[in-house]
Amino acid sequence: MIEDQDARILAHLQKDGRATNQQLADAVGMSTSACWRRVRALEETGVIQGYAALVARERAGFAMSAILHVSLERHDAKFVDEFVARVTKRREVLECFATTGDADYHLHVVVQDMAAYNRFLDEFMFRIPGIRYVRSNVVLKEIKTGVALPF
Repeated sequence: MIEDQDARILAHLQKDGRATNQQLADAVGMSTSACWRRVRALEETGVIQGYAALVARERAGFAMSAILHVSLERHDAKFVDEFVARVTKRREVLECFATTGDADYHLHVVVQDMAAYNRFLDEFMFRIPGIRYVRSNVVLKEIKTGVALPF
């Protein structure tokens, strides 16, 4: 379980990952040395996995986003391992979730346009052995996106 002080640190870092240690300490009401130690501990234990910039997808040239529902023919280790290995290497795949329900996996994919999406399907997805089906839902509008946990 995350302690209250750590939760405040994490909440603030999720809003402003570029905050200096002094700014962070002031924002969460701690001394700079105590704040630094707690941030270091959160990094060392893997609670903080890294730091990144949030990029506006469309402004960066990725006009199309889709959710793919993928089901495998069989669930033996050979097909699952190959699917996972291939999908994790593709930069277009932002997220991949193993799920319950009708589909075995849900992927969030971003590409420049429809032509790039068709190439992604034809040259990649449809060539992975063991896939039963791929169903696509094109994202028309992003209502809410985010990566911040609700501390």
